[in-house]
Amino acid sequence: MKLQQSYVADFVSLLFPELCAACRESLVANEHLICIDCRYNLPFTNFHLQADNIVAQQFWGKIQLQGAYALYYFSKGGKIQNLMHQFKYKGVKQIGNLLGNIAGDQLVKNKIFNSVDFIIPVPLHKKRMAQRGYNQSACFAEGIAEKLNAKVEGNNLVRETATETQTHKSRFARFENMQEVFTIKNPEKLINKHVLLVDDVITTGSTLEACGAELLKIKGLKLSIATIAYAE
Repeated sequence: MKLQQSYVADFVSLLFPELCAACRESLVANEHLICIDCRYNLPFTNFHLQADNIVAQQFWGKIQLQGAYALYYFSKGGKIQNLMHQFKYKGVKQIGNLLGNIAGDQLVKNKIFNSVDFIIPVPLHKKRMAQRGYNQSACFAEGIAEKLNAKVEGNNLVRETATETQTHKSRFARFENMQEVFTIKNPEKLINKHVLLVDDVITTGSTLEACGAELLKIKGLKLSIATIAYAE
């Protein structure tokens, strides 16, 4: 019976092959979501090895960070854009957990991130959440949490206002678009804690800056950030 099921599965895979979410080539046996070649050759930043990396520099003089990180470089038309499209718009939310695990394996090598108590995903507004069905940043956070042995605090930071899309906005317009958007329900839970704030892609950093500024109002809170990709 098992042999027969295997033949059926092989036949179905020939007709409808599962594609790598990054390169869109057919996956082979034992490959899942992302092919082996892409897993090792996607554009890693290695920012976990660079304290003053490009992401950290974006927040100098704006919000105080313990550490800043992005897993990959993002380029238009590249494999990471394919990956993010499948993740955010095609419902393949398992990608987030997988990328979180990959990021977590890097972050555990940096003592700054090993002291994280809570991981907080940048929240979606309830309308966007209803449309998409999941928060992509929360999926990424859950994957990281498995490696850092930290807790995901998914409902504390809340997006009260539904903002316009940030695409095609200038840096200043993005910053203005994010003012007074976020609130914290239970700030006392985060007193004297190290919080890792996570998002999917960082461009100007205005969303993370707005979230971070709100979190840093809490007494004794230390803040780090991590994203899936950095768009140059």
